[in-house]
Amino acid sequence: MMKVNELLAAASRPVFSFEFFPPRDENGEATLSRVLGNLKPLSPGFVSVTYGAGGSTRSKTLEWAARIRAEVGCEAVVHQTCLGVTRAEIDEMLNAMQAEGLKNILALRGDPPRDGQPVKSAFEHASELVAYIRSVFPDACILAACHPEGHMESPSRTADLDHLKRKVDAGVDVLVSQIFFDNRAFFDFFGRARSKGISVPIVPGIMPIQSTDQIKRFAELCGASLPSQLLHLLELYKETPKAVFYIGVAHAVAQASELLANGVPAVHFYTLNKSPATRLVVQALTS
Repeated sequence: MMKVNELLAAASRPVFSFEFFPPRDENGEATLSRVLGNLKPLSPGFVSVTYGAGGSTRSKTLEWAARIRAEVGCEAVVHQTCLGVTRAEIDEMLNAMQAEGLKNILALRGDPPRDGQPVKSAFEHASELVAYIRSVFPDACILAACHPEGHMESPSRTADLDHLKRKVDAGVDVLVSQIFFDNRAFFDFFGRARSKGISVPIVPGIMPIQSTDQIKRFAELCGASLPSQLLHLLELYKETPKAVFYIGVAHAVAQASELLANGVPAVHFYTLNKSPATRLVVQALTS
């Protein structure tokens, strides 16, 4: 099995990857199994598996990462956060990964508690987590997040880029972006990142829109702007789910096509554990 940075370097065609979250019950497990079966023929380069706040589904994350690698036959990326997670818990995850032969890890700060209460954390920033993983697991491929339109908590895009540079310098191999819906934001960010000396691969993250209200909430939570024409269409057809679905597919295809035409090495799809939209998008891109 290859590390993600090696996979991207060796790929002769665009790499498509998917993100999933561990199911919470038997029905969710059955659903995700079907989704994986539907997406396997698309030959994803890698998949990433999230976990809940403070590591609440950590064991399930590892279990599904190992299962996906075995059943789908592609690289699995394990998420690891640091807010609300102790160093012992981080060590436990890293040791378990190595025991399973997993080497790809997405290092994230994680979300602070919604009630604002302080939590016991090994590290406060993703850059510290990256440096720690690099020191104790030198053979890992470390992925990290980036925000084309700036992190919601950053005072400015310049400050956000400064922090990203520190994170990359701490040992990041690959960056995967937060969702965005306007490619101009990504291209602007990409240029500024390269000017800053950030030379690692930057993989854009795309979420096919499946609900008008849902995507408006997601966009607000992560600070992503929705182009006015797209928003107008989504509002116009919000009571017609099938129309919204195909608007989302068409927009994702257009986004990914333009990104690939301009040289990005891969596209990462946030699936929400659903397959139809992502499958149609990737099929359109590869047909």
